[in-house]
Order: sequence, then C-alpha cells, then structure tokens
Amino acid sequence: MGEQKTLRILVVLPMYGGSLPVGRFCASAFAELGHVVEVFEAPQFYGAFEALKTLRVTSDRLEYLENSFLQVISQAICAKVETFGPDLVLALAQAPLSRQALKRLRRDGVKTAMWFVEDFRIFTYWEAFAPYYDVFAVIQKEPFAQKLTAIGQPNVVYLPMAADPAVHRPLEVSAVERRTYGAEVSFMGAGYPNRRLAFARLLDYNLGIFGSDWDGDAVLSGRVRLAGRRIATEEAVKIFSAATVNLNLHSSMSPKELVPAGDFVNPRTFELAMCGAFQLVSDRTLLPELFAGDELVRFANMEELREKLDYFLAHPGEREAYAARARTRALAEHTYRHRMEQLLGFVAECFPDWPAGRETAQSALAGLPQPLRDETATLLQDLSLPADVTFPDLIAAVRARQGRLTPLETSLLFLDEWQQQYAGS
Repeated sequence: MGEQKTLRILVVLPMYGGSLPVGRFCASAFAELGHVVEVFEAPQFYGAFEALKTLRVTSDRLEYLENSFLQVISQAICAKVETFGPDLVLALAQAPLSRQALKRLRRDGVKTAMWFVEDFRIFTYWEAFAPYYDVFAVIQKEPFAQKLTAIGQPNVVYLPMAADPAVHRPLEVSAVERRTYGAEVSFMGAGYPNRRLAFARLLDYNLGIFGSDWDGDAVLSGRVRLAGRRIATEEAVKIFSAATVNLNLHSSMSPKELVPAGDFVNPRTFELAMCGAFQLVSDRTLLPELFAGDELVRFANMEELREKLDYFLAHPGEREAYAARARTRALAEHTYRHRMEQLLGFVAECFPDWPAGRETAQSALAGLPQPLRDETATLLQDLSLPADVTFPDLIAAVRARQGRLTPLETSLLFLDEWQQQYAGS
C-alpha cells in the first residue's frame, strides 16, 4: 500500500457462533490502526431468522424461507456497501454474504476478504463460497491452500488466531470472584465428545468445567459450573485468571481420540497466553512456529497430561515463568492488530492498484471553521485518525461511534448535512 492510507473497512459479522467475537476484535484492530471502520451487525437479525423455525411449515418451505431471509440480509450488506463506500469488506466465517452478493461486489470493484476461522475438514461450505472472495484467509496450511487453488481461489493467506490485549489481560480476581470462577484445574469451552471422555479421567483432581453443551453427562455434572451456561468474554478472562492450571484441550467430534492430533491452533491458546494465565495445551503441528517450547507446556496424550498436571500443580514458580514468557510472545506477535496488518498487506500484494483512488478531498481540519479545528484535532486523536483524514471519512467514523453524541460531534454532523444540501442545490 506504500505509505499508510486511511481505509474504509466494513466488517461483516455472522449472525451467531464462535467467529462473532473474532469479528469484533478485527473491527477494533482496524480502528486502532487508524482506519475508518463500520460493522454490519448480522446478530441483530438472528432472532427473526430463528423465528422462522416456529412457523410449523414443511422442511422444504422452511429451507426456502431461510434462504430467502439470508438473501435479504445479503442485499442489506450490499446497501451498506453502497452507502459507506468501503475499500475492503471483511467477512468472518459464516457471515451471511451470498454468492450473488459477492459477484455484485466484485462487479462494482469492491474488494472482499473472508477470514475462515474454522476447520476446513469439518466445515466444508468454503467450497461453494471461496472462489467469489478476492482474498481468503485461513488458520490451516496445506493441503487447504492447494484445495482452494484447485477451485479457483489463488489468493490464500495463512492467518492464525490471535487475542486482544485490551480484553485478554491479567486480572486481579477478588475472593468473591474466585469462589465463582476459580478452580485448581479449570477448563472453559464446549462439551465436545473427546473432552467429555478425557475429563472423566481427571475426576481425582479439583476440576472445574465452564461453558455450554455439557448437559446429559452424569459423570461430569458435579464439575460443571455456572449451570453450564454460555460464558461471556469478560467472564472467561476471570476464569483464566482464577485458575491454578488452565486445561486447553482442542476439540474433536470423534470420541475415539481423546487428545486429537491436528494442525490449527484454537483462539483459547492465544487468549490464555495474553492473559498471563498458565495453560497445558494439547499439541498441534502448527503450534511450535507460534510459541516456543519454554512458553507453552504441551501434552500429546492423557498420560502426559496427568504427569504434567501433577508436576506443575506442585511448582508455582515454573507456572508463573511459563505464563510470563507466553504473554510476552503473544503481545509481540499474536494480537489482532498484527493479523489485520498482515491481511491488509496481503490484499495490497495481490492487488497493486488497491485501494482505488477516491475523489480528492480536503482534510477534515482544512474544511472546518476555525473555532472547530482545535476541538476536531483532539477528536481525530480519540478516533485514532490521521490529521489529514478527509471530512467524509471523519463523518463516517463519528457515525460509527456508539453512545451519546458530544456537542462537537453534533456540530460536525450538522455541518455535513448542510454541505450535502448546499452541494445539491
């Protein structure tokens, strides 16, 4: 991209699922990098989408209605693109963007990227959508890239998961919170089959399990905390900080392999590291290039897990040293800011003329009356925008902010409306 330009970026969230918080972290990272960001809030449509299931219609009618509903959301995204005029649309896994909408965006010259933060072997819908994105970011390496190239998607970039230091940070947990969120050996996540069987072999430890989808398991029911409900991100950080040892067992749908072999590294690995929390993590083939051996303690089977549990429960100093080194690495290399910088650089490599030039416009400060300039300069700093940002991009950033408008923001929006009416008269 040459010198840093202020980009307009639209982040399209899925309606639900594990990639939903990832999308919000991406939006925050783009804003931190000084770009103008808007978020398409697909979760706002989820209630209506789910309500279709209550209609008591035949399965083929329900499928038709669901597909029609998703087409409407896709059209809403296109309308948002037309209004916002982004340089890039980033969609997270399972974002409601249809192939027709992606074709339209490509025809209109809008660059699109997907961050597919899922296992391509289990979630295969990428086969139908990948060729229609301009860039496809993945959390796995070969043979995924070859498979994508074979179906017409050559612009593939390996982009592992990350954490947000503003959210995933060390916490001092109070005594009251420790009673709620604390455990000597702690696990936070969903009740996949391999985890249910694996943790049934750890009942001789003071084990606490947090998260959903653990119902129906009589063996583990006494260890499931907080009534087996979903855990919010803020609570997860408290759980990580309140544990003596955090277990990080990657998921598997197969109950035959308690500690699954695999390649991608889950988000929990980065989040625990960023929190400065000690973890025992199941080994993955891509893990050594992300964290060194003296930063994370790995296990490849249940015997090794028990052996290392016993050792590290008895050695608090070593736990603290591992956790500190892992946090240092995570801060240096594994933030969402790092990932979004890499993504934007890859888009620029694939498309040397990107971003397309917009009509030349004066900087926001130059176009303002003198009394507003100093205040607006401070606002630009608050918004992480450069001093030469254009007035339309400043207005877009103000509109994207949440909460009550300040008098300055109200004045800027009024000025924008006045300029539009004057220009159109």
